[in-house]
Amino acid sequence: MNPKYAVVLAAGQGTRMKSKLYKVLHPVAGKPMVGHVVDQAEEAKMDRIVTVVGVGAEKVQEYLGERSEYVIQEEQLGTAHAVMQAKEQLADKQGTTLVICGDTPLLTADTLNQLAMHHEMNKAKATVLTAYAQDPTGYGRVIRGESGAVEKIVEQKDASTEEAAVKEINTGTYCFDNEALFATLEKVGNENAQGEYYLPDVIEILKNEGGIVSAYQLENKEEALGVNDRVALAEANRVMRARINHAHMKNGVSIIDPVATYIERDVQIGADTVIEPNVYLKGKTLIGEDCFIGAHSVIRDSRIANGVSITSSTIEESTIANGSDIGPNSHLRPGSDLKEDVHIGNYVEIKKASIGKNTKIGHLTYVGDAELGENINVGCGTVFVNYDGKDKHKAIVKDNSFIGCNTNLIAPVTVEENTYIAAGSTITDNVPSKALAIARARQVNKEDYFKNMPHK
Repeated sequence: MNPKYAVVLAAGQGTRMKSKLYKVLHPVAGKPMVGHVVDQAEEAKMDRIVTVVGVGAEKVQEYLGERSEYVIQEEQLGTAHAVMQAKEQLADKQGTTLVICGDTPLLTADTLNQLAMHHEMNKAKATVLTAYAQDPTGYGRVIRGESGAVEKIVEQKDASTEEAAVKEINTGTYCFDNEALFATLEKVGNENAQGEYYLPDVIEILKNEGGIVSAYQLENKEEALGVNDRVALAEANRVMRARINHAHMKNGVSIIDPVATYIERDVQIGADTVIEPNVYLKGKTLIGEDCFIGAHSVIRDSRIANGVSITSSTIEESTIANGSDIGPNSHLRPGSDLKEDVHIGNYVEIKKASIGKNTKIGHLTYVGDAELGENINVGCGTVFVNYDGKDKHKAIVKDNSFIGCNTNLIAPVTVEENTYIAAGSTITDNVPSKALAIARARQVNKEDYFKNMPHK
């Protein structure tokens, strides 16, 4: 196999998106479109990846980082002009170059490899990735000769009536002999309706010079979807979600309603986990085996171990160990770390806190900037008061403690092991081991108070 290079076209502003965000950075299944393209180029084992960006596209470079080299297309003068910007990086190299649009997030590494293999087996100078479209509107048409060989590719705006009726379309992905590509780019003109330098013109030039021009047709046209507006973006998300959910189900995950389940590309899920409808799994979330993720839960960038149950709750940048259960309607904010068999009940908020094994926080409680040991019971309505108006402070509650309902723990404070705190207490001082802390005024009953009150 020859060396393989990828040129990713990501310089277009995407005016039809009507967005302040650069087009190729619009997300599909939680990842920018150009990220999907580069992922697949990497999986296809490209030796070099060069991304063509436009002026003001620094965020594309920031996102991709060192995964790609970059060249800048200062003026938007067409796809051939864009590829020409990579001349300094690639023109003198032997090998095969794939040109891929940065707004085609559904292309797979398998397709890229099949395209390159087809190209090299046919000893072609150029190979175009095509697809059959019942409605080819908006796409360039692939024009074949009597023998079936590719003669040229015609953009819709330049197509004759007969050419416009052709249903085999150009997907915008190509494979070239690298040296032939850059030699031919010098010969491309801009005598067309747009006044641009079209990459498909390279096909016709190579054909006229006697080079072999081939085509590889996709079985699944959905892969070729190019995203130019919000309608196409929604369709790309739909297709990608279906693809992701299908893969998880084949791997042993039970998804009750795949159409209503939203799992982003980098999420990993273990076998025998059950996911109910309207669940959103985002970022680099990792979920173990035998878990239950209940309806309307949202989990982002978190690590969930085995046998965990999450019911209608939100989990962000947190870790949950084996056998714990969360919810319904609780919120683990970033930095929450739950050990084995922790119980977090109804309407509990945890933030930047470590919760020890077998500790139970049943309901209506806030735990922020705290360290809780093992076998602790936290009563209803408890508040870890961590903010003094300027700084955050930490509270520590050690093993086997019992925190009564409606307790306020004013941080910084430490509650030692085997302690009890009476319900309704406001704790401002450390509590020693094995003590009972009571911090509330004694009850006073005012006799005959009712008769002194004014009545309507």
